[in-house]
Amino acid sequence: MLSAEVDESIQPGETADVLVRRLAEAKAKAVLPHAAGRPVLAADTIVAVEDTVLGKPRDAAHAATMLRMLSGRQHRVLTGVALMSGGTLSTLPRGAPRPASVRMVKVATTVVEMAPLSRDEIDWYVSTGEPLDKAGAYAIQGLGSRFIARVDGSYANVVGLPVALVYAMLREAGL
Repeated sequence: MLSAEVDESIQPGETADVLVRRLAEAKAKAVLPHAAGRPVLAADTIVAVEDTVLGKPRDAAHAATMLRMLSGRQHRVLTGVALMSGGTLSTLPRGAPRPASVRMVKVATTVVEMAPLSRDEIDWYVSTGEPLDKAGAYAIQGLGSRFIARVDGSYANVVGLPVALVYAMLREAGL
């Protein structure tokens, strides 16, 4: 697995859907030159409350702010998935740049309802450290699961990768 460093800043006027599409595509393009002709799958997940995009919290105080925002309400979890391929090693001369050809970029959206959280619950959860590297400051597959009242859509998407969508994209691309 290769990781991609891309600027994840939100562009002015950019919606959550457009943001995750752009970031997934940028990550795939960043990794493609190092993929040795293999297909690249890249993804980016964010949480959106109405028009507010929540990525990963900067610190514990920011995580607590996010959790207060999510408490007792619905939000969307969006994951952009990009599938890209360039030339294969057998079809391109050695050292030739491999053109990025986007096969497809799709977005999975899941609606999640979080139960109302008390200040003590938020403080406890943040103190576990679990929320600090998660979009929206919670892990549905971890300790944060106790706060989730309802999921409408792909549970795997909320965990971080919409597996059924990825499988459908790979099938559609003939991979």
